[in-house]
Amino acid sequence: MTLILASTSQIRQQMLSAAGVPFTAQPARIDEDMIRRALQAENARPRDMADTLAEMKARKIAERHPESMVLGCDQILDFQGKVLAKPETPDVACAQLRLLRGTSHKLWSAAVIYQDAKPVWRFVAEARLVMRPISDAYLDDYVSRNWDSIRHSVGAYKLEEEGSRLFSAVEGDYFTVLGLPLLPVLGYLGDRGHIPT
Repeated sequence: MTLILASTSQIRQQMLSAAGVPFTAQPARIDEDMIRRALQAENARPRDMADTLAEMKARKIAERHPESMVLGCDQILDFQGKVLAKPETPDVACAQLRLLRGTSHKLWSAAVIYQDAKPVWRFVAEARLVMRPISDAYLDDYVSRNWDSIRHSVGAYKLEEEGSRLFSAVEGDYFTVLGLPLLPVLGYLGDRGHIPT
């Protein structure tokens, strides 16, 4: 059975490829901002927002490919109950990083698998990150140097790149920080015989 990743995220594709998982990738075109705003209006928890968005992505692709197994993923940054989205401009990225510096925040990474056009498995993982009290000058330079990459990331940083210099501590799974709870996904795929174990 073909596995379809309902995402064009390069880092998620790299993680699955590095783990030796055969898959194809297709973008799930949903209006994430509108859905996130609706969930926030309903006072949904950040954890549940990540889970809902992951499921909607998986469902979108599964409706077109019911014969396939579809993996949908999403990540939400939770700062003291406030959800931060991908920055739209460098100024927004700088403002987000100034908000986060010297404090801790959570990342919720959700994965939902559809099979036969129905949800069959889901998992939500949590990571907690502590950002150093970094100077304005460094943050401005960081955003300027890395804008093309970090504009696609919640919180305006990438831990797998220079963003690692922003943090003093990370509690939780590294893959969760990157946006995919990889180990539980691999466990499910192995249990179902999709990958050898």
